[in-house]
Amino acid sequence: MISVSGIRGRVGEALTPEVVASYAAAFGAWARGTIVVGRDSRVSGPMFHRVVLAALQSVGCDVIDVGMAPTPTIQLAVEHHHAAGGLAITASHNPIEWNALKFIAPSGLFLSAAEGAEMREAMARGIPRATWDCLGHVTLDDDAIARHIDAILALPYIDVPAIRRRAFHVALDCVRGAGATMMPALLDRLGCRVEAINMQTDGRFPRPPEPVADNLGELEDLVRRSHADVGMAVDPDVDRLALVDEIGKAIGEDYTLALAAGAVLRHTKGPVVTNLSTSRVVDDAAALGGVQVIRAPVGEVNVAVRMRDEGSPVGGEGNGGVIVKDLHLGRDAPAGAALVLQMLLDANAPLSRIISQRPRYAIVKEKLDRPAGSLDSVYTALRTAFAGAGVDTADGIRFAWADRWVHVRPSGTEPVVRVIAEAPTEAQARELVERSRSYLSGQ
Repeated sequence: MISVSGIRGRVGEALTPEVVASYAAAFGAWARGTIVVGRDSRVSGPMFHRVVLAALQSVGCDVIDVGMAPTPTIQLAVEHHHAAGGLAITASHNPIEWNALKFIAPSGLFLSAAEGAEMREAMARGIPRATWDCLGHVTLDDDAIARHIDAILALPYIDVPAIRRRAFHVALDCVRGAGATMMPALLDRLGCRVEAINMQTDGRFPRPPEPVADNLGELEDLVRRSHADVGMAVDPDVDRLALVDEIGKAIGEDYTLALAAGAVLRHTKGPVVTNLSTSRVVDDAAALGGVQVIRAPVGEVNVAVRMRDEGSPVGGEGNGGVIVKDLHLGRDAPAGAALVLQMLLDANAPLSRIISQRPRYAIVKEKLDRPAGSLDSVYTALRTAFAGAGVDTADGIRFAWADRWVHVRPSGTEPVVRVIAEAPTEAQARELVERSRSYLSGQ
């Protein structure tokens, strides 16, 4: 699959060493300079890592290798080294059989759709290879994670001494991903007492790796058993954070951005940028901070670019991805974790009480098989079915009413159509999903 998120596929099927080598070499030839490379913990990661290093060297690129690291760490390393670009070898939240390449621009942002198309056009014209005397060299950067932690703790919104005095008890689930390389160290610097599960970095995910509430039963049990103040779960490449309250209930990944945004907006003002599939809990957090919400198409780079253009101090996506402008314009679960602790400190209340005091919505997220051909006829039928609703076609099609909405869009990371609906009750949200499903299935 080729999208704004890079290229990804099932290992040994669509995604082979030959495919990875071609795209890595094309990216290096297009970027023309030093490239930062890192990976998550996936079983296929070491193989593709070696392929990527060789492919980049073959087009004359020098490589700075950060090894296994969170994707946001790799983005920050691109900025730190003033590199021509970066490659993150990760399929993020996808199942274990997937892997991917994420292409990072010199700015530390992922490539835009236009930049990605330009790179692929250059690839189609042919990849120029370096001769024996012009091959690239590889150097190691062992300090990327430490620099990332230092940058988070230097954020003006994070009162490190006060958080340390509070000594939060945190339950942590790193799903045997790259989070184990950073999250314990960050929480230790913040004075937390940590009880953790799934800390091996072997990529053998013990559960579906997407940190949605349905997948966090083991973490919920750990919170209840250990009497933790909060539970935190990250995805394999550590750009998404989900929370479990002190009672042991996963609160839904949309709340991560809402809570983190609240911590930032106490200290600085500006619009919150999020995507079209994010819950209205973010609108409520923005209203509490006295600012507006701006919505962009789904995809980290779309939100990041809009944040840059709008002067937004904080934004992200409802999948648990938090972006803090003063750190870097990329989703960052470790930064989100620090901001959530700051919010708990500022509120001086347990997470369950904070959530109970806010408006509640029911959000239903479904993945449906993508029908063959264009979705245009589906969109046309939905316009008729949902006549009277506000319509946004910036990313698939989104219908909105005063108290509910539904968003139908093809996924950029999986061969599915995502249908997400939110309403005052689960039954109402599910009705919107089911009505949309009937047109997608041709019924």
